[in-house]
Amino acid sequence: MTVKIVTDSTSDISPEIAEALNITIVPTYIRFGDEVYRDGVDINAEKFYYKLTNSRVRPVTSEPSPNDFAKVYSECSKEADGVISIHLSAKISHTYDSALQGRELTKGECPIEVIDSCFTSVGLLLIVVEAARLSQEGENSQNILANIDKDIANIRMFGLFDTLSYLGTSERVSGWLAVMADARQVKPILTFRNGEIVRAGLETSYVGGIDKLYELAMQNINIRDLAIAHSKSPERADQLIARFGTIFPKDKILVTQLGPTLGVHSGPGALILALRQK
Repeated sequence: MTVKIVTDSTSDISPEIAEALNITIVPTYIRFGDEVYRDGVDINAEKFYYKLTNSRVRPVTSEPSPNDFAKVYSECSKEADGVISIHLSAKISHTYDSALQGRELTKGECPIEVIDSCFTSVGLLLIVVEAARLSQEGENSQNILANIDKDIANIRMFGLFDTLSYLGTSERVSGWLAVMADARQVKPILTFRNGEIVRAGLETSYVGGIDKLYELAMQNINIRDLAIAHSKSPERADQLIARFGTIFPKDKILVTQLGPTLGVHSGPGALILALRQK
């Protein structure tokens, strides 16, 4: 039985990994005024961050439409016996609901499971990549779904931000936290709890923030996988890799760039860490 793995572009999975693991990525939308782009299709991270820092227009995002998902599911059904579609937390986006609606539009073509990962970015990435690996190894849908449930329970994710002004205006976190963070010139650290974004700490410097990310991660034992995403700050990602290199093989740390969709809400200078426990 062939199982096709689908996700959305907030997973920050690179085209190379997607191709190698046969993952289908459904792009979300980025809007700069009247200009509309598909994340990872019409606009890449480099072009996006340039526009973000140079445009007077504040971009907004929107989820893929049900028809976008229906088209993908129909294509996947031609080459698979089943589809598992894994998406960012339903508590911070309507993407999951849109995928459910897309499934209804393709009902009967092949079994389609839509999963709320409760994460985004590299937290979602770790879940999707593992599911795709199991699919390539020939595992059936039931076993892959069972493993996804375990992964969701074992993923921990933390984000360090230069500013919360982008998240504050997008209402992904409370506005008062964004104002407080900017006023005090501190570096906020956020995490996911039951699919929601919550505060994990405030640091007075980026170096202190990296130390805090390491401290939070080390509260979790038996780390199986590590992934890091950055928004135009590879040197900061290198600092975090150096910290973890003392207890985890550096060559096994997956590093990616925070894509346009999440870049709208994080801005440049963000550093995201996700780990999976054994």
